[in-house]
Amino acid sequence: MDAMMMGAMTDDMMSMPGMAAMDMSMMQECMDACSACEQACTVCSMQLMDCAPACMNCADMCSTTMRAMLRMQGMTPPAMMAMLDACIAMCHACMDACMRHAEHSEVCRMCAQSCKACMDACSKMRDAMPATA
Repeated sequence: MDAMMMGAMTDDMMSMPGMAAMDMSMMQECMDACSACEQACTVCSMQLMDCAPACMNCADMCSTTMRAMLRMQGMTPPAMMAMLDACIAMCHACMDACMRHAEHSEVCRMCAQSCKACMDACSKMRDAMPATA
């Protein structure tokens, strides 16, 4: 994301109650991981394996989470935490589904890795959010 946009987001986010301690680079890491996961899940779902529904749902959840994080007006810390929790849960379900094929499918293996990276980034961000949220 370009520096001007990140700066504007930082200013907007810091004006929200309880969010002054939020690390914007951590938020960017989470959005990047969501984006990678969304792309991997979309490709994986095209293989028509039984993991396709989990991949499509995960791609949708990652996309929704990114859009919500970019729309700072009206995003409260509890709502952001709920979105991150939902994204983590969906990535976990997708990762589990893709791991059943990972030994035989390179795409499923990469998708599972992307899901794990997304879970880790979203968890890191959620854990760093202010306790007042």
